[in-house]
Amino acid sequence: MFDVVINSEQQYSIWPAHKELPIGWKKAGINGTETECLAYIKENWVDMRPLSLRQVLDS
Repeated sequence: MFDVVINSEQQYSIWPAHKELPIGWKKAGINGTETECLAYIKENWVDMRPLSLRQVLDS
């Protein structure tokens, strides 16, 4: 089983559910198989740019 995780730049990844999260990442509240988690990320991570870049370009 995997967890969908997100960092402060709003970038997504998956992480094995039984392992401690790396520093800077938190659970996004979605877990399941690798396929399910990757499908969630594909559907929800529509802008691949880091948050800090989006903020600079949008101002």
